[in-house]
Formats: sequence, C-alpha cells, structure tokens
Amino acid sequence: MRQRLAHVALVVRDYDEAIAFYVGTLGFDLVEDTYQPEQDKRWVVVRPSGGGASILLARASNARQAEFIGDQAGGRVFLFLQSDDVWRDYEAYRAKGVRFVREPKDETYGTVAVFEDLYGTLWDLVAFHDPRV
Repeated sequence: MRQRLAHVALVVRDYDEAIAFYVGTLGFDLVEDTYQPEQDKRWVVVRPSGGGASILLARASNARQAEFIGDQAGGRVFLFLQSDDVWRDYEAYRAKGVRFVREPKDETYGTVAVFEDLYGTLWDLVAFHDPRV
C-alpha cells in the first residue's frame, strides 16, 4: 500500500486574507480556489513552492470552528515548513512583517525558528541536517 499526506486542513477566518498571507507573504503557490455553491464554500488549496503536502484553507463555518482559529494545536507548533536556508527565509519573512517567536537556533536535528501565521498558529521554519526527514 502506498500512501502520502495530500492536504492538511487549516481553519481560517477569511479565505482572501488567508490567501494574501500564505501566497503574498510566505510565497506559497495557490493551487486551487474553486467555489462550491452547494455548500457556499470555497475549496482553497495552497502549497509551499518546493512542493510537499498542501494546505486546505477551510473557512470556519460556525462559532465552534471559529474558536480554533489560530489554536488548532493547543498552543504547540502545528506545522513544519522545511527550508534549505532558514536564515535567508527568516530575514525575508521578517522583512514582510512575519512575527517570529523564536529566532533561528541550531539544534541537533537542524536549524529552526518559530513564527506565527496571521492568526497566531505556530510554525517551525526548519532546515533539517538530514533532508530526508
């Protein structure tokens, strides 16, 4: 059996502001943005320019879902963005206003910095020593 992770759903407040952040600020590719009239939703998929799993930007459709915007992992790092140069990306993101809660640091597994997305979701920006990780 061959399987791979295709999408990770990320609950957002607004499709367009999320697209602006992920595509405009982080430089992700907009893979799809299709309106689904039967559900009055959009199927919005973004992906880092280097490939890998993509993110389904899922607009909260009720108050319960909205409670989890920015806190889908209970305050822990939720997503891991692999980079080939953390310092380059750190400086580029900072110049675009991305808020880092931890500056790049060398760890046994690689170099890592922690940033917040537009809603406060924590991300690791990481360059692993072993690129297969």
